[in-house]
Amino acid sequence: MLEPMATRKNSTDDPLAPLTLAVGQEELLLDRAVREVVAAARAADADTDVRDLASEQLQPGTLAELTSPSLFSERKVLVVRNAHDLSADSVKEVKAYLAAPYEEIILVLLHAGGVKGKGLLDAARKAGAREIACPKMTKAADRLSFVRGEFRTLGRSATPEACQNLVDAIGSDLRELASAAAQLCADVEGTIDEAVVARYYTGRAEASSFTVADRAVEGRAAEALEALRWSLSTGVAPVLITSALAQAVRAIGKLASAPRGARPGDLARDLGMPPWKIDRVRQQMRGWSADGVSDALRAVAAADAGVKGGGDDPEYALEKAVVAVARAARPQRR
Repeated sequence: MLEPMATRKNSTDDPLAPLTLAVGQEELLLDRAVREVVAAARAADADTDVRDLASEQLQPGTLAELTSPSLFSERKVLVVRNAHDLSADSVKEVKAYLAAPYEEIILVLLHAGGVKGKGLLDAARKAGAREIACPKMTKAADRLSFVRGEFRTLGRSATPEACQNLVDAIGSDLRELASAAAQLCADVEGTIDEAVVARYYTGRAEASSFTVADRAVEGRAAEALEALRWSLSTGVAPVLITSALAQAVRAIGKLASAPRGARPGDLARDLGMPPWKIDRVRQQMRGWSADGVSDALRAVAAADAGVKGGGDDPEYALEKAVVAVARAARPQRR
């Protein structure tokens, strides 16, 4: 028979703690928090009963029914998703349960955080919940850290350039980033570098307008043109490419005019760029001059007018702009 626990101090790293609180809106991280608890419970008891409930399924009385004593004293994992959406009566019932949880039952609450349902969030924390942060990763720097963490978790080494290129190629979907990292680790031996990522994800990376811009401002005209043609063939809108070119050149101009010796964090705040971009632009700006920035901006403006109806051949206008930007980046090669 299940016995209620009067008190139990929850270890912050013990997935078998009686209460786990996963807070945030990143679905992949929330799912991982659930899987970790379930895996630990089934490792301890292969017959663990898992109940995964949406908030609307936890009606008043449901929790009492699911936690009622059984003849077999079985281990249970009860997962409640979107706990912030629980009704007032259900919240009251959960709070009452938190005051005296059962030994063989693990309750996992998934909560978005924020103001909605904050009473339950506070009660779970007060009860000593093991808490896992699952924030939505809206910043590129956060996704980059996530990818680095994936490779570390998988026991593999990946260069900073490889991690950045993978983020550039895949985008903001954490599930796809995690899958791509796992695929590379499964298929490739040794350190995962930029060339490996390019070999696997070159189509996706080169389809990006920002890849065209990056290669152009680095003075790599041939690679920029190759990326441009691939982008156009895969349906990237020409206006997105001129926009990316303009952003890349302006970023170089902004950083070039910034005070020397300023810290990356201060520059990021003053220039409106994330810190990781400061580092990238600093590498790209080698070889650029004030005249080069002016020439490049004029070339991009002309291309922008061309793709918006001011010329007969938008693709040719883009190619001219890409070549002009690449030449401006390497004036000594003119």
